[in-house]
Amino acid sequence: MPRTGWSPAEDQNRRLLRARDAMDRDFADRLGLPALAKLAHMSEGHFSRSFRSAFGETPHRYLQRRRIERAMSLLRDPASSVTEVGLQVGFDSLGAFSRVFRAVVGVSPSQYRERRLVANAPVCFVKTWLRPVSFGEAPTPGPPVP
Repeated sequence: MPRTGWSPAEDQNRRLLRARDAMDRDFADRLGLPALAKLAHMSEGHFSRSFRSAFGETPHRYLQRRRIERAMSLLRDPASSVTEVGLQVGFDSLGAFSRVFRAVVGVSPSQYRERRLVANAPVCFVKTWLRPVSFGEAPTPGPPVP
């Protein structure tokens, strides 16, 4: 039942945002579809369809991309191994981490680290340049070439 003053669509969007915020905040935790759907007060099927309609990707894909974005940031610091970075962002194994990282970014985590991309630009520009676009469609990381 929507709260007073909210249309059913606004209520659904708020519930979807609550689930997405949980994925942004707790991306390294085990966040399954049942838990996310419960958080949004929806059935699993309805949640998955509604999430995809609202955000353009499935909850699973959104969570994987969010994990890879954080991993890209952590890989710029050589203090942690590639395996440690994968575990820190919520992957169970190096193999799973490497497979998803390559699918999203286009290169392996080790190759990404070797490039050591650091740009002298405001953080908002760097994040835009380095943000993965989609699985398997991300261009080679780096500032756009004019």
